[in-house]
Amino acid sequence: VQLVESGGGSVQTGGSLRLSCAASGLMFSSYTMAWFRQAPGKQREAVAVISGDGRTWYVDSVKGRFAISRDNAKNIMYLQMYNLKSEDAAGYYCAAGRRGMAIVITAIGYDYWGQGTQVTVSL
Repeated sequence: VQLVESGGGSVQTGGSLRLSCAASGLMFSSYTMAWFRQAPGKQREAVAVISGDGRTWYVDSVKGRFAISRDNAKNIMYLQMYNLKSEDAAGYYCAAGRRGMAIVITAIGYDYWGQGTQVTVSL
């Protein structure tokens, strides 16, 4: 299984980015997919989750600003981020969990991880 993130970068406060996670080696539509983030000195936290049947969950701090989606035909997951804030700066990680119809918000619930992509937000 391989998960490869892309789309990170440096933006100004209020800017937008779209992250992508390309998955291979797994039956993508059967997996719950998630974006986690980790800033220096902080614990990894779930940002957004999408189940195999398309249900979503967001951490309160990103509701209304981030949108998670998936294309099961292309084996790709996305995270569209709008109105980025300094507190959104972190390494963003893609994760895949076998419990495909479950919304899981703890890192231990995921079986595969990508290497991460960095998001920097400047004033």
